[in-house]
Amino acid sequence: MVPIRSMSCIVEYADNFAPGREIPMKLITHQDHSWEAWRAGVETRMLVSARTGAAQLCIFEQHVAPGLGAPTHSHPVEEVLSVLEGEAEVWMEEERLALAAGQSLIVPPHRRHGFRNRGNATLHIHAVLASPIFEALPDGAGEPVRRWEKP
Repeated sequence: MVPIRSMSCIVEYADNFAPGREIPMKLITHQDHSWEAWRAGVETRMLVSARTGAAQLCIFEQHVAPGLGAPTHSHPVEEVLSVLEGEAEVWMEEERLALAAGQSLIVPPHRRHGFRNRGNATLHIHAVLASPIFEALPDGAGEPVRRWEKP
């Protein structure tokens, strides 16, 4: 358990922080973050990342048009995909399954995976990666894509 003191907390875990080091809490207003077009039919808004002061994770959401999604890729860290609205077909290696609103999938590090909107309405998906910088290696690419590093 992390003890709370005023508007800061004492971090008793995490490799990046010394035990007992006081880390201030930080309020992030998501409406201040703009949506980015990642590819046709996919808009992304980063909610939390190294740019907002995160040290251990990034959180983003996507609106995905029917039939579109994320092509097969991998991350060096664990990812959690949660469907907020709509229906997704998700694959990891050769396994495929359907996710509906209110369901999440944990993708282990370095596993090839992707998803597509399998419904007729916009898919709203929420993703959490165990790194403050988004890094993905698309299938067939020689170098990873990195986003939301500190400016």
